[in-house]
Amino acid sequence: MTPLRAVVCAYSPVGREALAGLLEAGVEVAVLYTYAQGPDEKWFEAPAELAQRHGIPVRMAANFNADAVYDELRELAPDFLFSFYFREMIQARVLALPRLGAYNLHGSLLPAYRGRAPINWVLVKGETRTGVTLHAMTPKPDDGDVIAQVPLAIDWDETALSLTLKAAAAGRQLMKEALPALMRGEAPRLPQKTLGPSSYFGGRKPDDSRLDFAMTAKEAFNQIRAVADPWPNAYLETSRGKLHVAWALPTALPCPAGTFKATEEGVLLGFADQALRIVALRNHSQRSERPTDHAAWLQALGIPETKP
Repeated sequence: MTPLRAVVCAYSPVGREALAGLLEAGVEVAVLYTYAQGPDEKWFEAPAELAQRHGIPVRMAANFNADAVYDELRELAPDFLFSFYFREMIQARVLALPRLGAYNLHGSLLPAYRGRAPINWVLVKGETRTGVTLHAMTPKPDDGDVIAQVPLAIDWDETALSLTLKAAAAGRQLMKEALPALMRGEAPRLPQKTLGPSSYFGGRKPDDSRLDFAMTAKEAFNQIRAVADPWPNAYLETSRGKLHVAWALPTALPCPAGTFKATEEGVLLGFADQALRIVALRNHSQRSERPTDHAAWLQALGIPETKP
């Protein structure tokens, strides 16, 4: 039996693992469209590396919706088109090309958290549950009937990195399990409106990671873990520029909002209701993971110390 052919558009660790699941399910990938890996993204293997090991042609088109790309895809006459964390909206004429449909893997339980950066947003919002969803694509973002979903629990100290790796592993398994029914043309299709209320969040901007002493300690902690390493960290605006809080943990010890306090447990930073214990700070290119340095950094940046 001739294997079914797919065009894949993929990036990120989730894209890499979903591509791996596709290959493990026996789908022939005719071409991979992807992006060059940035210097701050070397912490994961790019989908392009996996594709090259399997002899799959790799394309990095400046505009996926360009006529030249459309003509190449039409010539390939694929059975499927899959989008795994691809950055571009794919036009209707491209979505209409694959014989058995075009499908996207999204990092939430649709219809909740449609849009960009769902893994970061669910952490900012303090969710305790999320997942990955495979759905039919339309020209609208994260629209179309749901084919399959895998729920994921969010731990209290989950970070964007740990949740991304969970989503990547779940996406790989989901693809392997969903593909047989897709190949037979028998996959279930559930309209998103039957699965719950819809919500949408746009791409995150640097300002979205700003910390404010008017936040509760929980809100600040959620902001910090949503952009912990290897993401650019949450930050405070100080009199001498930005102070990045690489990691901090909740504590029951008291510390007034907008101040710091040196204790035996470590240096505390006060928010509206409670404090966080600082674990690691970053100022420009320097990083401090030594608790003895934290108080000096905060004092130099103009954050007042609470005296006993």
